[in-house]
Amino acid sequence: MRISPIHASCPWVSGGGVSGPSLGDREVNAIVALAVGTSLARVFGLTDGDQKSRARLRELANERRRFGYRRLLILLEREGWAVNHKKVYRLYREEGLAVRRRRGRKRALGTRRPIIVPDRVNRRPSQACHACPAGQGEP
Repeated sequence: MRISPIHASCPWVSGGGVSGPSLGDREVNAIVALAVGTSLARVFGLTDGDQKSRARLRELANERRRFGYRRLLILLEREGWAVNHKKVYRLYREEGLAVRRRRGRKRALGTRRPIIVPDRVNRRPSQACHACPAGQGEP
């Protein structure tokens, strides 16, 4: 492996006594040719390993619409899936899943009649209506 003197001092390129993965010939050649840092040598993309767990999570969420990601995690673990809560939460959000919200209870519409306050002691508003004939005022 041929290393330029600029990159020879880097422990990742030369493999000089530092614990960790040493770069292969192709990676070193790419670093030298592009004149970039070694941190860009290995870029990990998305794996297709999540596709099966993602599909199963979506199936369970469609079956159990009132379950959040924590209860779905328990169901996945019961089926033998080896996933942790952070991964399930990430997949749950990426799939756009959410617990279905319940509608609020219906309330009376319109304005209410104000409560009639009694004008004397021991007098109910209903007594005022029945005590006097219509249009004659107080009894």
